[in-house]
Amino acid sequence: PTRHAGPPDGGWGWMIVAGCFLVTICTRAVTRCISIFFVEFQAYFGQDYARTAWIHSIVDCATMLCAPLGSLISNHVSCQVGIMLGGLLASAGLILSSFATSLEHLYLSLGVLTGLGFALCYSPAVAMVGKYFNKRKALAYGIAMSGSGIGTFILAPVVQLLIEQFSWRGALLILGGFVLNLCVCGALMRPIALKEDRKTAPEFLEHDYVPEAQKRDLKRMSICSPLIKTWSHECLCYCSWKEYDFLLMPGFMVLAVSVLFMAYGCSPLFVYLVPYALSVGVSHHQAAFLMSILGVIDIIGNITFGWLTDRRCLKKHRHFCYLFAVGMDGLCCLFLPVLQNFPLLVPFSFTFGYFDGAYVTLIPVVTADVVGTSSLSSALGVVYFLHAIPYLVSPPVAGWLVDTTGSYTASFLLSGFSMILSSALLCFARLARKIKRTHLRSLTNDTGTKQHIWTNGAIAYSVTAELDQKDVEFLSVDTNGYNSR
Repeated sequence: PTRHAGPPDGGWGWMIVAGCFLVTICTRAVTRCISIFFVEFQAYFGQDYARTAWIHSIVDCATMLCAPLGSLISNHVSCQVGIMLGGLLASAGLILSSFATSLEHLYLSLGVLTGLGFALCYSPAVAMVGKYFNKRKALAYGIAMSGSGIGTFILAPVVQLLIEQFSWRGALLILGGFVLNLCVCGALMRPIALKEDRKTAPEFLEHDYVPEAQKRDLKRMSICSPLIKTWSHECLCYCSWKEYDFLLMPGFMVLAVSVLFMAYGCSPLFVYLVPYALSVGVSHHQAAFLMSILGVIDIIGNITFGWLTDRRCLKKHRHFCYLFAVGMDGLCCLFLPVLQNFPLLVPFSFTFGYFDGAYVTLIPVVTADVVGTSSLSSALGVVYFLHAIPYLVSPPVAGWLVDTTGSYTASFLLSGFSMILSSALLCFARLARKIKRTHLRSLTNDTGTKQHIWTNGAIAYSVTAELDQKDVEFLSVDTNGYNSR
């Protein structure tokens, strides 16, 4: 891999962005367009909403559940190998689905196999963008993640046309061929080695501190068997801990819980927007057009929020931009049941699509701000893994509510409140952290308190233990035990 002192913020990085852009088209946009098949599957197999919804749920769940596997292959083998392998699996799943004779067949082929293929592609491609960009990270992610919106905008009417011309079987077969483009995307993912990545390696692997004779031995070992030192017991344990030590960070824990509620709320909308539109008298082409609108506005949300949050005035407030976008999508879901004709559903698609693109762009950015660039690939694997269970259960639960109540109202209200709760949780956590930091700093600024703290080692330890890493840098103690700043 090419060595750099820091992220190059350009150069081949823009090809990485292009590759990630295509990956999001072939994974997230294709997943969204599976909802267009919903009515076809329900009519062909004669099943209810809940059982048919499991198809979309299993695709999303498998994609997110296996995201850590994609990160593992990317970290220990190659990002290129992982994405190419994922492309082959996803294509095979779609092609096999075109021969399905039951919903159970679709659960395995379209759900598990295609979802696994998408998992091997998605998180490594997203993490590679973070490796190549720092100053313009949000903009790079905005462009890369806009593939989901552009893909939805283009594929939604195309898929509807393919279904009309070749039936749902032919449409799935053609999508299987289209998804093979993931192999091309994988070829673009040139690995990069950053200076900060070397800090995570154990000392016995640092060649700079090994004698020349041992260097030659290590070189011969690496030629004969590259995996000998990598998979040694000591190295494996050390690297495993260093890759996932961010799990104990309070900031990441709060983000993880918030992601669970957000994922539960956003998934049913993409499954049931088209069936809901059809249920209120909207034509098939207009319903597919609603998905296209949502997709193209998603692009604007990706790029504009990415550009705005890279500005100096907003760069420090990315968390609040993220939770604002999630909260606005929650409000949109709450109002959806009263929108019962095409002219009213169009502005809904505009608003929901814009803020969906906004927070999707900021997920990897906010994650990088919490854990750092060196742990980004593993952290994104965990974040997307946390999407799995909500993605699995929320569409069937929403379908069960539709079957039970005969209306989509309860399903959309539950989704809306879940996303608002996700936003509120992050907001309260950030405010609590800010209040705690302000309180501790006020203690250190009080002369009497300061002298008492720094002349008693036990009290000094108890105060500094409550500070986070940034606050510890604010304080220092001289050799006499008094505050030096």
